[in-house]
Amino acid sequence: MPTIQDIAAYAESSAKKLGISKYDVYGSSVDETSVQVDKGDPKQVKASNRSSVIVRVWNPDGKVGVTSTSDVDPLGMDLALQTAQEASAFGVSDHIPDFSPESVAPTADVQVETVPPAPVGDLISTLVDVEKQLLGAHPAIASVPYNGLAQRSIDRFYLNSAGALRHEARSYASLYLYSKTEQEGRKPRSAGAMRVNRGLPLLDIEGCLKEAAEKTISHLDYNKVASGKYRVVFSGEAFLSLLGAFSNMYNAQSVLDNRSLSTADSLGKVVASPLLSVYDDALHPENVSAETFDGEGTPTRRVPIIEQGVLTQFLHSAGTAKRMGTSPTGHASIGAKVSVSPSYYHVLPGAEASAEFSLENAENVIFIDDLQALHAGVNALQGSFSLPFDGWLVNGGTRTSVESATVAGDFCDLLKAIVHVEPEVEVTPGGLCPRVWVDALSITGEG
Repeated sequence: MPTIQDIAAYAESSAKKLGISKYDVYGSSVDETSVQVDKGDPKQVKASNRSSVIVRVWNPDGKVGVTSTSDVDPLGMDLALQTAQEASAFGVSDHIPDFSPESVAPTADVQVETVPPAPVGDLISTLVDVEKQLLGAHPAIASVPYNGLAQRSIDRFYLNSAGALRHEARSYASLYLYSKTEQEGRKPRSAGAMRVNRGLPLLDIEGCLKEAAEKTISHLDYNKVASGKYRVVFSGEAFLSLLGAFSNMYNAQSVLDNRSLSTADSLGKVVASPLLSVYDDALHPENVSAETFDGEGTPTRRVPIIEQGVLTQFLHSAGTAKRMGTSPTGHASIGAKVSVSPSYYHVLPGAEASAEFSLENAENVIFIDDLQALHAGVNALQGSFSLPFDGWLVNGGTRTSVESATVAGDFCDLLKAIVHVEPEVEVTPGGLCPRVWVDALSITGEG
């Protein structure tokens, strides 16, 4: 791929030739290798290189045309700008996208060392060894049906005719293990774990293996749970999956489209217990895929979404920010239509809880480790959810795996029913989040 300076020069030269005075270009190139194994043998080995470039051109009437290409040589840039220029005649007349007012503002100075990709042979041998150890962790663990070790290198850039020129490179590796048990006269049980870091040598393979084995083994001794209202403790990962499922609450595009649990007037209102604070922090040191700018070139930053229970800010693109009279927050994904999405959550305690809470001495508490079927069991516009989960019934520090059950409720009510946010955060691929305690949620058990 040519350098960012080369691409900028090609774009400038093509634009001059075509009489285009306003344009921007966003692109990324991804090199990825992933392997899966099955009982000691490679099951799937995939390698791919994907490049995609989005080009936007504004015509003299202010309308914008958008095209995508994977070709950024001078000829490719010529063609892309020309196609976008022609498409601009058919551009929308309402809420026309524009450059981000911060596209030339300085980005955060984040020093990130990229890690060279490991040979495919190393990925396979590492995963074969890990699978063997997991199968040997307990006689009941019969298979690891879902597993994967992947590494990815990403180059991204953004440039526009107003002088913006941004580029960054990142690398990361991920390990996923999901094991399944088989025991005579017992239902199969399963559990998984995942780790992400900047490269294979830095991956916490031992921790991932240990977590997958311990969780799977802990589900062997299971029992039915009676239906009713329970105090529920969500693991960090489980709480983040709920927060993500209802992200329309703080997504400015959803608010403007009237497809949100919030309205433009919701800012400054209490939406959760004062014990909860939620930030979106793309630049957090634990975020291995941290990005210093979004698809429109806006610098990313730490954005307070909920502070001590009060909804303080929406996530914005340049377009939504302009319509709502505020500043973009660095959450835009560029395309034929600009969309807004969260980067990396950081959930932490707000106000102090009035009482002590500990799973070591909790009585009749449901600890939910993992929520399932989020695509089917969530009504994001109504705020309701009904989801199967993996978890345990906790009594006096003793955990008994729940055979099969669902948790149901209303997300807005759940936020207000939070009684404790633990101080210690759990690092997950989607963000940092501690365990969150919620009062009186409906659990429906089997039988």
